[in-house]
Amino acid sequence: MAGRLFIISGSSGVGKGTVIKEFLKNADNIYLSVSTTTRNPREGEVHGVNYFYVNKDDFKKAVENGDFLEWAEFGGNCYGTSRSAVEKTLKEGKNVLLEIEVQGAKQVKEKMPEAVTIFILPPSIEEIEKRLRGRGTETEEAIAKRLKAIKFESQEAQHYDYKVVNDLVERAADEISKIYEKHKG
Repeated sequence: MAGRLFIISGSSGVGKGTVIKEFLKNADNIYLSVSTTTRNPREGEVHGVNYFYVNKDDFKKAVENGDFLEWAEFGGNCYGTSRSAVEKTLKEGKNVLLEIEVQGAKQVKEKMPEAVTIFILPPSIEEIEKRLRGRGTETEEAIAKRLKAIKFESQEAQHYDYKVVNDLVERAADEISKIYEKHKG
């Protein structure tokens, strides 16, 4: 039996990575897809674990070759999901989790309408701004751009199957676990 595809999206700074990490501690038979990106690694990130880091030329070639299930440019960097890796894993009967932004989620949902979509919302815009500033990795201009994108993305949440508020990491991860148990392949 083929696996099931799950998509989790949410605005930058909402804590997607932290919630997903907590969810995966107790989830069985699920593979977290590793995306390809042109952005530089953050401190502690590892090639092939957090992302596959490539230059813009290599990314562009992969787009031209149709190698991505989805791809988008966000915050001046490109991100994409390997079509062959996802399809192979699903055929092996494993469930696949994509952590992608809203543009990419739309692309995947068009190609794979059976995917279960989950949008992680912040408790508030103020909390997101605090988290972004707390990272200390972005300029004021970049933060302003992201906050504008957050307002747009939050409107997109209505198109997702499920919405989960990340007010408390453990509670949000538990809610995702219940969704996963209901739909897993």
